Amino acid sequence: MHVIDINCDMGESFGNYRIGADAEVLAYVTSANIACGFHAGDPATMKKTVRLALEQKVGIGAHPGFQDLVGFGRREMKVSPDEAYDLVVYQIGALEAFVRSEGGRLQHVKPHGALFNMAAVDYPLSRAVAEAVYKVDPELILFGLSGSELVKAGAEIGLRTASEVFADRTYQEDGSLTSRKKAGAIIESAEEAIAQVVRMVKEHKVKSLHGDDIDIQAHTVCIHGDGENALRFAEQITKTLLQEKIEIKRIGDFL
Repeated sequence: MHVIDINCDMGESFGNYRIGADAEVLAYVTSANIACGFHAGDPATMKKTVRLALEQKVGIGAHPGFQDLVGFGRREMKVSPDEAYDLVVYQIGALEAFVRSEGGRLQHVKPHGALFNMAAVDYPLSRAVAEAVYKVDPELILFGLSGSELVKAGAEIGLRTASEVFADRTYQEDGSLTSRKKAGAIIESAEEAIAQVVRMVKEHKVKSLHGDDIDIQAHTVCIHGDGENALRFAEQITKTLLQEKIEIKRIGDFL
């Protein structure tokens, strides 16, 4: 039996700005990555999203990113490993306080945006992120791009690591995601995106943007909660995965 976790980035509204359909999407995912106030989110949004996730029995993860509201955390920043360690510890602590105050337990950590992509290829940075997670709680699961330096660093330090794949993104021959700045980075067709996920789960393969098959490990698949079609896509991918006899479970229940 094939099994997969479905995660979604959530809690990315802040102040008067509303992003995503968190309450509706939570019915179709098994893990929620909640923004911690740096790239998006605010204390009230964090508390509200934690409560919604607990009501749906969805695994809760911290989603730490660069302190860049204007760029939504997707712009690269030159930070040292020490700075990365500090910003990850700080943001995990903020979200964990809300989770504990609501009677829950934090399940995982998934870096956001540019921090995620930079840590995928930069070993010193990935090591700093992994150490931050481990020092806060060695029982936490670290999410990282399949085959990345972040997954390797997490495993080396003793964390459980979840290899993440993306439904709506294309891949390069080295297993990295195609930069959003380049043409073809985003898969617009829901059918094509879902077919890519099914193949990654069942065959452990994905076709690169240039047409070559590459090996991939899939423990959890990401749905971007800020997408305008996030709810419809969450419904479609859940239905298709179940039709394909792929079990959908919270990552903490099978990894």
